[in-house]
Amino acid sequence: MELQDYLRILRAHWLGVLLLTALGLTAALGWNLLQPRVYTASASGYVSGASLAAETGSPLVGDQLARSKVTSYLDIGSWRAVAEHAIEDLGLSASPESLVGNVTVSNPLDTVVIHVAATAATPESARDLAEAWIRGMTAAIDDIEGTGVAGSAPVTLIPGDSARLPTAPSSPNTTLNLALGGLVGLALGIAYAVMRSVLDSRIREPQDVERNTGASVVGVLPLDHDLDNRREVLSFTGASGNVVRGALTEAIRELRTNLQFMDVDDPPRSIVVTSPLPGDGKSTTAANLAMSLAAAGQRVVLIDGDLRQPVVASLFDLPEGAGLTDILAGRATTGDVVQPVQGSQNLYILASGRVPPNPSEVLGSRRMHDLVASLTEHALVIVDSPPTLLVADAAVLSRVTDGALLVTSAGRTTQEMLQRSLENIAKVNGRLLGVVLNKATRRGRPDYGYAYGSQASAADDRPAFVQR
Repeated sequence: MELQDYLRILRAHWLGVLLLTALGLTAALGWNLLQPRVYTASASGYVSGASLAAETGSPLVGDQLARSKVTSYLDIGSWRAVAEHAIEDLGLSASPESLVGNVTVSNPLDTVVIHVAATAATPESARDLAEAWIRGMTAAIDDIEGTGVAGSAPVTLIPGDSARLPTAPSSPNTTLNLALGGLVGLALGIAYAVMRSVLDSRIREPQDVERNTGASVVGVLPLDHDLDNRREVLSFTGASGNVVRGALTEAIRELRTNLQFMDVDDPPRSIVVTSPLPGDGKSTTAANLAMSLAAAGQRVVLIDGDLRQPVVASLFDLPEGAGLTDILAGRATTGDVVQPVQGSQNLYILASGRVPPNPSEVLGSRRMHDLVASLTEHALVIVDSPPTLLVADAAVLSRVTDGALLVTSAGRTTQEMLQRSLENIAKVNGRLLGVVLNKATRRGRPDYGYAYGSQASAADDRPAFVQR
């Protein structure tokens, strides 16, 4: 996977990533609020051999002895005796062992300074404990190396900088906890998005079709919730005030242009429109593509080749009497049953006619081949067919016509469905003209949001050869 693929995945699942990041921040904030507040105060002491220097008359001797004692005095800082002195000094009820765990004694490198950092539940307690600990260490040193009287040891610890009152708790670290929570949530969100993308085999983008099957996407039709559960033939000869409907109209025009320029020397004259399963929008796509071609000045015959569930006649509010099967059975001629569409001078509808008991054999007959060939001499023929995964009718028609246009539904059609549909067409040596991705979301696609419909006019549907 390339960086562009990860960006596409994050764009597709941005909401999940955002929610998991917010969940990580919330969890970190909740954990932070539940933790007890801990304050830290620091006090300092200076190891001095001044009395020894005065006796020997050599300050250097006192300084060297003080440096040699610092390490030992650090160890004294963790003694129980120091903790007992602090407990008595402050009147605490804590045990010496627990108090030792709240104090850290350190010595900066190459110095005779000792730092004491004490933690407590309140700022005042932390300050008082740090100062009491310094006094306790001084008393312990005087007891060991002196006579027990304050300052009797030749090298002693002199309290230095007094502890300052902490203004903010040292633990928990709210900023750090929130940053870690946000990073963990973001990492989980990215992992969720990648796993969803890997495990989800549904087609959502044109890249999903081209990367996994190698088939070309010749059209992307945006999702229109008004048409999600019903069929409608759009108008390609006037302005539309609906931005979404205008975007769908423009997408159909783009599909029309792609088909016209698919093979400039020998463009397809007969096209079968099919889909993997019912509900993918094949009939609506076929009807609107026929309307768009007719509006561009081409003579078009739309044949309802779905002899199992015909809908083309009802789409155009035409009678569903005689039709395709009557011509193939010799009961009628083309002129008897082809019906013009009101408001269009170039579009004609050939309804399905009576439903036969053997649709696949009828559609694959020699008469069907001859009918399509005769109609293509005067018009461009579009055939609506049943879904290719349910019956073999569409695959049979792909041989009768110049090729098949496979309509898939974004977020519904899976890679397996698409692959099986392509295999069904390839088994009969049919030609795939391309894939149409229907019901594609407009998120992240500025071209879908452009209001073509509000500015379009009948002049936009001039014949293709005079368009810019």
